[in-house]
Amino acid sequence: MAPEPEDELNEKNPKPLDEDDIALLKTYGLGPYSASIKKVEKEIKDMAKKVNDLCGIKESDTGLAAPSQWDLVSDKQMMQEEQPLQVARCTKIINPNTEDAKYVINVKQIAKFVVGLGDRVSPTDIEEGMRVGVDRNKYQIQIPLPPKIDPSVTMMTVEEKPDVTYNDVGGCKEQIEKMREVVELPMLHPEKFVKLGIDPPKGVLCYGPPGTGKTLLARAVANRTDACFIRVIGSELVQKYVGEGARMVRELFQMARSKKACIVFFDEVDAIGGARFDDGVGGDNEVQRTMLEIVNQLDGFDARGNIKVLMATNRPDTLDPALLRPGRLDRKVEFGLPDLESRTQIFKIHTRTMNCERDIRFELLARLCPNSTGADIRSVCTEAGMFAIRARRKTVTEKDFLDAVNKVIKGYQKFSATPKYMVYN
Repeated sequence: MAPEPEDELNEKNPKPLDEDDIALLKTYGLGPYSASIKKVEKEIKDMAKKVNDLCGIKESDTGLAAPSQWDLVSDKQMMQEEQPLQVARCTKIINPNTEDAKYVINVKQIAKFVVGLGDRVSPTDIEEGMRVGVDRNKYQIQIPLPPKIDPSVTMMTVEEKPDVTYNDVGGCKEQIEKMREVVELPMLHPEKFVKLGIDPPKGVLCYGPPGTGKTLLARAVANRTDACFIRVIGSELVQKYVGEGARMVRELFQMARSKKACIVFFDEVDAIGGARFDDGVGGDNEVQRTMLEIVNQLDGFDARGNIKVLMATNRPDTLDPALLRPGRLDRKVEFGLPDLESRTQIFKIHTRTMNCERDIRFELLARLCPNSTGADIRSVCTEAGMFAIRARRKTVTEKDFLDAVNKVIKGYQKFSATPKYMVYN
């Protein structure tokens, strides 16, 4: 049998590694800073563990423990033992800013108590008239609560600014000027009013036939000012139960007072601001209560602060005289029918984004639309676009506009609200 080669023998019985080889293997893959980084990481870990031990925090407290380590039974028991707080109102503070300050609280439908503060509240947190959470045993104040405002009232705030600017409101030069004097001037230059010694106007009533740009101008105002803008539609304040509408109005103005500057816009105010009368059935009583609360908030006992009120209606003759008196609504701005120049301008505004032919005679079109409102002119522009689509063209011609004028202005005459408005007002 031939002897095995030496290489095969070495594979079967490898030579044991000496110390130099082991040291060489240990340095394999190590950078110049590896040892020091590992040392720092270990120190950080030890320090974090030490901090947690001193704080008494276990892994289960931070919510980072594995589900197998959760103790749901003890958690449930702890939640049951923790008493729910009761809502009360702090009506008075006895000996304020002293060590032995006491607080008079009123728990609704139970009683009034004189109590102290809990461990978790500092005396600076509690003010007279605020809502507080009290425990059910000693009635000690445990937590200050925010003012109670109905969610439906909070939803009325306009968060996103409308994309309408003053340039999009055609033919209302005077009206825009009057509105800006009331809304923007007192906010931007209050010193002018202080020097003269007069109070700026607080409220504006916009009235005029439907489609003349009352709500559009309010949207432009909302876009322009940095103040909080609250939009209320009259019928939203008409509620089912007695006193609900008036409560919503109170909370609305309470929310407005908490802001730095605020504009409240009542659209279609004739839904609640109608003149008071007795119909013998009492069906309108609740609406009248809501309106009286608005009247009271506009010029009542409490200071109004930096709140501007805008109202819009197309039936000013039905409104209550108490609502219209100066001091509540100082300015009445009429949005009349646009004249020839204004109608031409409105045509240009609405055709700005349209794909029209050149040299369309907008003044001629404006002459063909007598006694029409801005909404009518917008309808003419849309209808002209529809004629172009029907004929499968990509541009709108002057003939389309003339056809649209015939259809909208002549054909829809019986639906126009302007003659009715003229009769009523």
